[in-house]
Amino acid sequence: MSKLKADQKTIENFMGERKNFFLIPDYQRPYAWEDDECSTLWNDIFTFCFPDGDSRSFDENDEYFLGSLVVFRNENNRLEVIDGQQRLVTLTLLLRAFYQAYGDNMTDEDSHDAKRDIAKCLWKTQSIGHQLDMSDLKIYSEVANEKDNNEFLHIMIEGEADKNQYKGRYAENYRLFQRKIKEFQENFPKYFHLMPERILANCSMLPIEAEGQDTALRIFATLNDRGKPLSDSDILKAKLYKVYSDNQQKDFFISRWRTFESSCKTIFVPGRSNPLDDMFTRYMFYAKASQGSIDTSVEGLRDFYTRDDKKYSPLKRDYTKTFDNLLILADFWRDVTLQERERFSEKILKSLYVLHYMPNNFWTFLVSVYFMTNKNKNGMLEEKNFYDFLQKITGFMLASKIMRPGNTTPFFHAMADTACGRKITFRGYEFDLVELESRLMNFDFNDSRKITRGFIAWYVFQDKEQELLSLETKYDTEHIFPRKRKDELRNEKNFDALGNKSLLEKNINIRASDYRFTDKANYYLGRTFTKKQPTKVHELQELARTKNDFTEQDIVQRNKKIIGSFIKFMGYYDMLK
Repeated sequence: MSKLKADQKTIENFMGERKNFFLIPDYQRPYAWEDDECSTLWNDIFTFCFPDGDSRSFDENDEYFLGSLVVFRNENNRLEVIDGQQRLVTLTLLLRAFYQAYGDNMTDEDSHDAKRDIAKCLWKTQSIGHQLDMSDLKIYSEVANEKDNNEFLHIMIEGEADKNQYKGRYAENYRLFQRKIKEFQENFPKYFHLMPERILANCSMLPIEAEGQDTALRIFATLNDRGKPLSDSDILKAKLYKVYSDNQQKDFFISRWRTFESSCKTIFVPGRSNPLDDMFTRYMFYAKASQGSIDTSVEGLRDFYTRDDKKYSPLKRDYTKTFDNLLILADFWRDVTLQERERFSEKILKSLYVLHYMPNNFWTFLVSVYFMTNKNKNGMLEEKNFYDFLQKITGFMLASKIMRPGNTTPFFHAMADTACGRKITFRGYEFDLVELESRLMNFDFNDSRKITRGFIAWYVFQDKEQELLSLETKYDTEHIFPRKRKDELRNEKNFDALGNKSLLEKNINIRASDYRFTDKANYYLGRTFTKKQPTKVHELQELARTKNDFTEQDIVQRNKKIIGSFIKFMGYYDMLK
């Protein structure tokens, strides 16, 4: 059983302990606290130190708990911070601002003592009264880039951060604390020294010191943190970092990780999820399919990658191969996102474009498995087989959402078949022709359903004249027969039929939204008072050129055409019975 040290300590006893030096390792996230978090910390501490704004109401036996800190002492005898770095760095900036606020003119011994005790928390000191080397910090960050490191070092040495020169998070937060302290000095000049004294003596943290990194990471995974929690990929990065470091390949790993991180941030939409977690997830499906798994339960990333079973755990079985494969897979998906023509032909890019409109992301798992299984030594795929694969999964996903929503079993079987080198057939999961056609004719394709955009994206590219559309351009669902004329329809359900819908650039859709067809046609063709770019959707251009109006009968005829084309498509790829 791993040993732990956990003893609640005051800031002075913990940060001021002579042997305690802190390292923020480079697998951590960058410093990210902003004004809100720093202001909340200041307000909480101020309220604790001066209850009801009265210094006399303070009880010297009270404590204010700032939270836990998970660390382990590394081979260089530094406390490597796994959890709590945001709070620790922010406290450092706060104490540095107080130290600076004292200045050189201190008239009482209390002020001298408080300034001395702050110094012990910030810099290496030999004994009381010795000259400080302010460049010898007690906390060092490997995660910060050179610019941020220089900013932090300048603050710690000079005690100032000119807003015209220093604009990073360290400087922003340091200046905030300086403003708060100046305001505090003006309002409580006689009691100024009391606040830093009470922070040092009565504010506490719970440092949890583990024997090593693995134990520290396990502890972290069980704790809730007020700060910025580490993601699954942060934990997996730490695991990889340790293995590469043990093999004297630390710098090599960090360089490649940055490449991996850059690719993932290109691929995934910022803010929706963690880009690196998403890539680890895609690779997990490939790794599971390679083991022949058809288990439809989705395992957590940490459990899958770090479990003790060396036969199946990717990081324990072969960490270098796993990381190499992750880089290769990320490179592939980056090229998909950038629509890289050196890797993909026009028709492959069109097929991939349509898949971006699928109602769920299972297609990304299927394509990941296909790529990792079938790529050649140059990371390329044989075009015809890949094209047929893309067409088949597109049709199956669209039909499944109509006929068998929620049934993911066929996709797991398809991934296992693909990983074993077999062509997917979806044998046993074919769709009844009559039932599929009937469902499509009667399905409510309203705009809130993702499947609607999937079908109309698919149909856009059934036009052989349709050029590739850019993934960077936002497309909305266009109602060719406008909403304002909906009450003119004999059957109002026709308004939301596929026959009345297409993709249209968002900027054109806004301008053409509820006009009659003759007006819409001008927007489709870019013929407006000020010349605009026409739509890149070829069918809409053709409708605008060849028709004077788009009627309910046109909706019905086009709807039959779309559904008939899809039925024929499904038959061509042997997915009907």
